[in-house]
Amino acid sequence: MAKNNFDKLMSVGIDIGKDVFHLVGFDRDGQRVLRKKIKRMALIATFEELPHCIVGMEACLSAHFVSRTLRKMGFEPRIIPAIYVKPFNKGQKNDYNDAEAIAEAALRPNLKTVSEKTQEQLDLQALHRVRSRLVSRRTATMNQIRAFLIEQGITVRKSVAALRSSLDAILENRSSEISLRMRKLILGLQQDWIWTDKRIEMTTAEIKAVSESEASCQRLMTIPGIGPIISTAVVAAVGTGEAYDRGRDFAAWLGLVPRQHSTGGLTILGRITKRGSRYLRMLFVQAAQVIMMRPKNWPKFSFGAWLESASTRMQHNKLGVALANKLARIAWSVLNSGRDFDWKEKELATAI
Repeated sequence: MAKNNFDKLMSVGIDIGKDVFHLVGFDRDGQRVLRKKIKRMALIATFEELPHCIVGMEACLSAHFVSRTLRKMGFEPRIIPAIYVKPFNKGQKNDYNDAEAIAEAALRPNLKTVSEKTQEQLDLQALHRVRSRLVSRRTATMNQIRAFLIEQGITVRKSVAALRSSLDAILENRSSEISLRMRKLILGLQQDWIWTDKRIEMTTAEIKAVSESEASCQRLMTIPGIGPIISTAVVAAVGTGEAYDRGRDFAAWLGLVPRQHSTGGLTILGRITKRGSRYLRMLFVQAAQVIMMRPKNWPKFSFGAWLESASTRMQHNKLGVALANKLARIAWSVLNSGRDFDWKEKELATAI
């Protein structure tokens, strides 16, 4: 492949696969001048023969690694959400058509792209994914223990603490109601539960250590309802929030805004869109619910008056989503400004 043949190369779309990449490139006249399939290991060697240009790729597992690699080589990588690539796809779905659609989408001047994550962000995000999987596994184990006990006619109150405190007593005092084989199965599940608890504690401790050493996390934790888990999850997902122009864009990415289906000048709003990060959206809603459980603390917050007013006209769950939306906007503002929450009031109090 001679570099001189691609002097007018404007954009390249990469369809990233597990072992092979498909490349399609366009020149300044919109003509396709590159169509090639390469092995993953040949990525650097292939792009060394190409002039520096825009390189588009869909957001996926390898996208951030590929983006960092190409940026170091002098290219301009753009990570594009798959939903924004779909309108450019022509014909039937195949790897070359996908790469062509990515190359065309990458040229759009007003296209929203995904911010490139650093290795530290990916590591932190991996910690959260591991913790989330362990929590799901623990819940599944507890539910299975409850199901086996109910089959034997034994019920336990609905809480983790109730099952943890009563399981040993049930196995010891009601052994006549449980067969030996079932007892062994439940004891094995209990050991799985204990092991999972330890893993969750270790992972949570590591996440908390990151939150204590990261300045952005410390600033986020000045917001009511936000602790180490949410602060590190936000930093891992969006960094300093530079990918968004305003807080409402961040809240929209989280899916915490109404779905709109408007036409003819008539605005029609429905349920929330639930787009973007499901995990982060869940954390913000949980933070909102924690704040709503303590109405006596509302006057302490700068948004306390709004919350008290909204609570009189909104249904409980709708109020929780609205508050989660407000917390997300505040979180973006804190990250973008580099200041603590309510910093003006705190500085005024210190001055007085």
